[in-house]
Amino acid sequence: MGLRENIVNFMEEKVYKPMSKEELALEFGLKGKEIKVFYKVLKDMEKEGVIIKTRNNLYGLVDKMNLVVGTIDGNEKGFGFLVPDDKTKEDIYIPSEDMNGAFHGDKVVVRLKTRGLSGRRDEGEVIRIIERANETVVGTFESNKNFGFVIPDNIKIGYDIFIPKAEINGAKTNQKVVVKITQWPEKRRNPEGKIIEILGFVGEKGTDILSIIKQYKLPEEFPRKVLNEAETIEQEVFKEEIEKRTDLRNLNTFTIDGPDAKDLDDAVSIEILENGNYYLGVHIADVSHYVRERTALDKEAYKRGNSVYLIDRVIPMLPKELSNGICSLNPNEDRLTLSVFMEIDKNGEVVDHKIVEGVINSKARLVYDDVSDFLENGDKKAAGKLEGQLEELKLMEELSNILYKKRERRGSIDFEFPETRIILDEEGTPIEIQKEDRRIADKIIEEFMLVTNETIAEEMYWGDLPFLYRIHEEPDMERIEEFNKFIHNFGYNIKGSQEIHPKELQLLTHEVKGKKEEVLINTLLLRSLKKARYSEENEIHFGLASKYYCHFTAPIRRYPDLQIHRIIKAYINGKLNPMEQERLHIYLPKVADHTSTTERTAEEAEREVEDLKKAEYMSKRIGEEYEGIISSLTHFGMFVQLDNTIEGLVHFSNMIDDYYHFDEENYYIIGEHTNKIYRLGDNVKIKVMNADLIRRTIDFMLI
Repeated sequence: MGLRENIVNFMEEKVYKPMSKEELALEFGLKGKEIKVFYKVLKDMEKEGVIIKTRNNLYGLVDKMNLVVGTIDGNEKGFGFLVPDDKTKEDIYIPSEDMNGAFHGDKVVVRLKTRGLSGRRDEGEVIRIIERANETVVGTFESNKNFGFVIPDNIKIGYDIFIPKAEINGAKTNQKVVVKITQWPEKRRNPEGKIIEILGFVGEKGTDILSIIKQYKLPEEFPRKVLNEAETIEQEVFKEEIEKRTDLRNLNTFTIDGPDAKDLDDAVSIEILENGNYYLGVHIADVSHYVRERTALDKEAYKRGNSVYLIDRVIPMLPKELSNGICSLNPNEDRLTLSVFMEIDKNGEVVDHKIVEGVINSKARLVYDDVSDFLENGDKKAAGKLEGQLEELKLMEELSNILYKKRERRGSIDFEFPETRIILDEEGTPIEIQKEDRRIADKIIEEFMLVTNETIAEEMYWGDLPFLYRIHEEPDMERIEEFNKFIHNFGYNIKGSQEIHPKELQLLTHEVKGKKEEVLINTLLLRSLKKARYSEENEIHFGLASKYYCHFTAPIRRYPDLQIHRIIKAYINGKLNPMEQERLHIYLPKVADHTSTTERTAEEAEREVEDLKKAEYMSKRIGEEYEGIISSLTHFGMFVQLDNTIEGLVHFSNMIDDYYHFDEENYYIIGEHTNKIYRLGDNVKIKVMNADLIRRTIDFMLI
């Protein structure tokens, strides 16, 4: 048992009363250098929020002292909620007078003040800030004669930041800036800061997206050291390397991607075997050949965790020499791959497979829309662009249907959410926003990547090797029960009280397909499920109804994929010795946590940019009229979604023909005098009233 466990066990004893660090060291019988190490462990445990040091310097366990550790989820009105680190605990309400200078995102210790009465939340007070999340804040600068202040872009930060005259550093009113906090807020006193960077005026080309990049602290440039390393990498494949590998250059391999993609990580090939089975090849860029562990390139890729795609730019995980160059499976160029060949029968079962280090020469770079136009409508023009791949594409469509049906039998849940496509002009202004449906070509690639990821994960699992899985745990039954109550309003019901099988939820998504309430029910269902994440321990992937799953197919843009490529290569070359396995067992939990976090950050930034561009698009269309459907109901109004995926709020205060309120029992909005009813999925006509670029919200009124 380690020192930390000993400390926790000691403090957990009933008779334990908080002690000073000196008393604890004495109690543990430590001498000389041991004491120094012991104090450091205490400090680390305090930083993590396991123990706390009281005002008179005595140590005790957080859990035993009516305290809870977690992260603040702020609100613009000044109050907040504590989201506990311990996921079994409910959120705790923190009134604004008890926030004690805590900001949104800070890691804090909260003392429970009142236990929530039935149906009410527990209340608490912040007594210690363990770690600040926002050393810097992005916002809009406003100048006053002798000072200035910054209004944060993140509305969850409930303070404006005061800027003394000496710290304005040339910023002008209405410029987006980055401010470094120099003094944290205290009771009735705003935080103070100094301007460290000016991003440009509001409305200037690119300033808006740059502000979001800064807000999420996404890296913009690669460090010089990393670029130097990237520049030394040869941009061609050497003969000596080809000789060590399985030569697949005669195979009819090709890529299918979006028209603008430059980082092509996967190519495919297909044949029919004599026994009638399909022989599918999935060829993934061998990034680990070029990005070696512990190099500057590797450390930077780990730090970034993934590439981030923001409408008009990509923040790549690897420099372009790799991501668009030697690692990208560009047509008619020799490229190194980690290739998986799977023999798949007519039921979609993978009856045999092998993994090889290969070299391919992609015969074509196909585009999703051309492939879909050909397969869906037999389009002649598209067929002309796909010459040489037509037979293969038909086989691929056949196989992907078989794989999809197999997943469906198993209970895999498919959410059909429309994607948004935003088209910008030269100035970065959105000129068109449209709904983008998933078509057959997207589905083919998706099925092939899924089956590859499963095949790899299953082999590594049974080999009992250290590995990084992609897991999606079973949902919380409480949340499913809440969701079940909700869908009862619409005449649906989920069976299964003790535990739920994905099949039940899959049946529901089939039932609502094409109905008015489809988007809402799917959205709420998704929210009732847990978030998929990376883990060194294998668990099910609930949404895919899969026992074994990993991310293997995108090592140019996701670090977990690169990490497992290294493990797989060591494994197929017989180099996973016990020492290396031991090292991986210690290292992989860290990779899993870190990359799960960077993935969430990327998703939030991507969503934020999308919301911003939607608000900007509508801000130029004030007064215009559209048709939409009611997509959700709240106590203050209803949201209406237009055909182009844009959503806006019709606030009750803007429904002037009556007093309306939300009837939660019957799940509709009703007028007091007219008894006029609005339900989910109703078609309505709206007029655009307002679009707020800072809050990224849009207001509609009914016509």
